[in-house]
Amino acid sequence: MARQFEVRREQDLPAPPERVWDAVATGVGNLGWLYPMEVEPRVGGKVTRGESTVVAWEPPRHFAVRAEQDGGFSNTLTYRVEPADGGTTRLRTGIHWVHTGVVDDAWEWDTKTDAAERHVDFYQHSLAAYLTHFAGRPAVYIRASRTERTDDPADFAALRRRLGLADDSAVGDRLSLDLPGTDGGSTEVVVDWLDADFLGLRAPDALYRFFNGSSWNWPIWLGHHLFAEDADEAAATEAWNAWLDGA
Repeated sequence: MARQFEVRREQDLPAPPERVWDAVATGVGNLGWLYPMEVEPRVGGKVTRGESTVVAWEPPRHFAVRAEQDGGFSNTLTYRVEPADGGTTRLRTGIHWVHTGVVDDAWEWDTKTDAAERHVDFYQHSLAAYLTHFAGRPAVYIRASRTERTDDPADFAALRRRLGLADDSAVGDRLSLDLPGTDGGSTEVVVDWLDADFLGLRAPDALYRFFNGSSWNWPIWLGHHLFAEDADEAAATEAWNAWLDGA
């Protein structure tokens, strides 16, 4: 019997449909809030998301991609973009997994579905932040990961303190963030997301995103979106990797 999993989300976004489409359905847009995902703009086109294929392409309203893996697993990501009042947009996002093969302990179905649901909420928040503060600006994406994985939630709490957050910090707090790889460089940031598994900091020219892997036995990692014109991807990646392993 096939095992299935779905995530459905709706959100109102402060941008017209064409701008939202560019954010979710183009490689340039994805760099600003998600992760690198190049899209060949046609049904049947290739997508660099687990070797996915475009299965719906109706700009600026309907975009969907599907990835299929060995063992009877498929993953379909769908966006439906609808105009709303005042030049805003209603976005309906869906993720649909189907597994027709044998689901054994190695596949960790419950762990992966829990992680997927939690990550969707964080990414959708980042999409709104991108459209509100950085829409249309080219971004450099930085991904770094701690070498060792952890199952201790205290490690992520220690990371937050190292960034300068107090134990009682809350969304809306402002602080000065010391940037790795810079000579005493710092930037003012606002906490725009904070819970046990995710931390979001917004700067004038960046979205800093931190992910706690301990809930799913993964390493702590980060995925930052840098909008400064002089952002150096290689240097920033090296600096943040060193910072994570020094935690």
